[in-house]
Amino acid sequence: MRYREADLTRVTTKPIGDRQNKVDPRLLASPPQDDRSFTAFLDSLPHVLAAEDLRRVIKAVARARQTRRGVILLIGGHVVKVGLGPLVRAWVERGIVTHIALNGAAAIHDFELAAYGGTSEDVESGLADGSFGMAEETGAEMNAAISSAAQAGQGLGEGLARALSTRRHLPGGSASILLAAHQHDVPVTVHPAIGAEIIHQHPSADGAAVGATGQRDFRRLAGSIPDLDHGGVVLNWGSAVMMPEVFLKALTVARNTGAGRPTHFVAADFDMQRHYRPRVNVVQRPTQAGGSGFLLTGHHELLIPLLVWGVLEKL
Repeated sequence: MRYREADLTRVTTKPIGDRQNKVDPRLLASPPQDDRSFTAFLDSLPHVLAAEDLRRVIKAVARARQTRRGVILLIGGHVVKVGLGPLVRAWVERGIVTHIALNGAAAIHDFELAAYGGTSEDVESGLADGSFGMAEETGAEMNAAISSAAQAGQGLGEGLARALSTRRHLPGGSASILLAAHQHDVPVTVHPAIGAEIIHQHPSADGAAVGATGQRDFRRLAGSIPDLDHGGVVLNWGSAVMMPEVFLKALTVARNTGAGRPTHFVAADFDMQRHYRPRVNVVQRPTQAGGSGFLLTGHHELLIPLLVWGVLEKL
């Protein structure tokens, strides 16, 4: 076997001054100084990659609020389960959010926290004896609220929020996204998957009611999406499948009935790991006609507070 080796004496070099650099001292992180405010902390982050993307999303949300464009939150169950409901409430109270769309798990965690003061059971031990998801009150009360909403021509999110608002005892009410939306007249929708949520295991579950209220909420989400046009923001927080799929179809309805609009909005996905559907259905495809897309990866309980605080500081 004969090997051929490149002759390095023949390579051509050039002065470093002629090279374009991606990183220079202006972009570097800075250590803590006397100013320990949250704004100073954000400013101290390096001006590259995810840190710069986070700043851009913060600016986009703040700008959307100031220009009265839509800010839509798509929320998965884990986001609620790790305690971020109060931060969503802060945005709701400040008038930042124009629509909140929850998957079924997010709605259940939110309802349980508000009504009973706790959520998130041990799945493994409950699965072993068949008790997983079988909390009597959760199934009975949420299914009753959904059935009442169907009879009243309401949406699923609206029905659950109204049910919470009529309870005399709410040990976790101050953390509830559903309740905050109801109190501040922000549209809140829930997008179920029949058989995927614990309340569907209960004898009180009514598939027709779930379908009717869920379909109404789909139409309501599609009705809010036009507000994204030219300056709005859609944020997917922790939903790997359900909300990206629902958003894509609702966006299609909005563009089908709105002469191709909305376009030129910001779409960002916040999750612990990268998934196909959020990347393609929320961030990439919807912004191809104009706009910007961002993928920020990290633990919800760390990354989302940075965004929420950053927007509140920006405003």
